[in-house]
Amino acid sequence: MDMIQIVGFGLIATVLILIVKEQKAMVAFLLAAFAGIVIFLALIDKISEIIAMLERLADQSNVNMVFFQTILKIIGIAYIAEFGAQVVRDAGQEAIASKIELAGKVLIMVLAIPIISVIVETVMKLMPA
Repeated sequence: MDMIQIVGFGLIATVLILIVKEQKAMVAFLLAAFAGIVIFLALIDKISEIIAMLERLADQSNVNMVFFQTILKIIGIAYIAEFGAQVVRDAGQEAIASKIELAGKVLIMVLAIPIISVIVETVMKLMPA
């Protein structure tokens, strides 16, 4: 799907949701969740292309693949947490959305600890004794 198709699909879904929301709020929520999932799935190919390109660049620059994979996981967690929080927010559950975002931030910090440790060790080695 290119951007015009995604926007068109989003607008059609929005109109349907607005029409249905008056009668059946649950169906409107399910339509919104379905539309979000369809848009996300439409982007999977592009995401795969981006990851493949980044892997090639990391390989060419001799970046430690453990760090590269960790960074990709961190980016993935950020996007998934944001997507989940937005779906929950659409259902009117701001408190749960905030908890999803908090969980994403904590998981990102857990994954970042090894990278932060290497940076601190490197800085310590560079400092005069």
